[in-house]
Amino acid sequence: MNRAFSPETVCAQGAPVRIGDDSALVPPIVYSATFAARDAADFAAMASQPRHSRYYTRYGNPLHEQLAAQLVALEGGDADKHDALVTASGMGAISLVLLGLLRAGDHVVAQTNHYMGSAKHFSELLPRFGVRCTLVDQTDIDAWRRAIVPGTRLVVTETPVNPTCALTDLVAVSALARAQGALTVCDNTFASPINQQPLAHGVDLVVHSATKYLGGHHDITAGAVVASRALVDTLWNTQICLGATLSPMDAWLLLRGLRTLALRVRQHNASALALARWLEQQPKIERVFHPGLESHPQHALARAQMNGFGGVMNIVLRGGYDAASRFVHALTLPRQAVSLGGVESLVVHAAAMWAGTMNDEQMRVAGIAPNAVRLSVGIEGTQDLQADLAQALTKV
Repeated sequence: MNRAFSPETVCAQGAPVRIGDDSALVPPIVYSATFAARDAADFAAMASQPRHSRYYTRYGNPLHEQLAAQLVALEGGDADKHDALVTASGMGAISLVLLGLLRAGDHVVAQTNHYMGSAKHFSELLPRFGVRCTLVDQTDIDAWRRAIVPGTRLVVTETPVNPTCALTDLVAVSALARAQGALTVCDNTFASPINQQPLAHGVDLVVHSATKYLGGHHDITAGAVVASRALVDTLWNTQICLGATLSPMDAWLLLRGLRTLALRVRQHNASALALARWLEQQPKIERVFHPGLESHPQHALARAQMNGFGGVMNIVLRGGYDAASRFVHALTLPRQAVSLGGVESLVVHAAAMWAGTMNDEQMRVAGIAPNAVRLSVGIEGTQDLQADLAQALTKV
């Protein structure tokens, strides 16, 4: 789709790629694992063309093709220069990038704070295959400058980060990486392409857990990678080996979710910011971290690189671990569940969620306070959510 169109139009109208009969406003679900060729020459062409949408669904599917075009448009990419891949989960997307671009002896620079699954790549999986990983405080540009050296292959960012809502300066970090010949990856899940377009800030590859805002309804798991066509071609060769294929049904549901992405994110943004401002005035709240708050230590950076500030906040309660636990259990509208970015509000006691996979020191380094609660604000009525938060605070 033409880049001149607004995100709202790109979401509603999709991409110019059409499946079958153009009279169908809603694309059909192409539930076929394999596709027949007309003759031997056609079969040879299908087998040799990367991401052919009608050869074998592990290689591609018409719904994947539509998703790729729409995601490129939403991320502000050039349809002639950029492309996208979709995967069976967000971890499928980040794993595809790391395993598709790295080899033994390479050096990676990443953040101390990352989504738990991504963090395990840097602490456990990649070192097993001879990849050196350096972790830095994402808020410290000097730390990035010291870590990114000649020989660094990949620089991995996530902003805002899970669960603390700290930010990474994408322009500065991308410039440092480019100067050393390294590629930059940004996990754009928390922001969504409506609120942030990393490609415009110099990032080479954008990844998403499409399970979150892109799908938006807590009913699929999916991932996506947007990058230059050359990088996507390279990654596709790894994708068909890894086999993290997005099913036709989930691809169709993701296309459906994208139609309302701009509208949903607008509501997430407005409601979360209003609630964050209210919460930080409450006496039982020690601190609220949300990029849209003027009190956020990186608010100026958020305003510079984001169009909106998202629906996730990190709430730190007075009274320690027990206070946070009581608060979470007293809430009735936000459900206690992992994930985020869907129509329903979700809440997790971060220290309790990570306790099974991180020790106290690891949580301290990652900035996960024992009295911190991650709230993902849905699209319910803002006043209803505020009333529920208020009654929960009386139980703390």
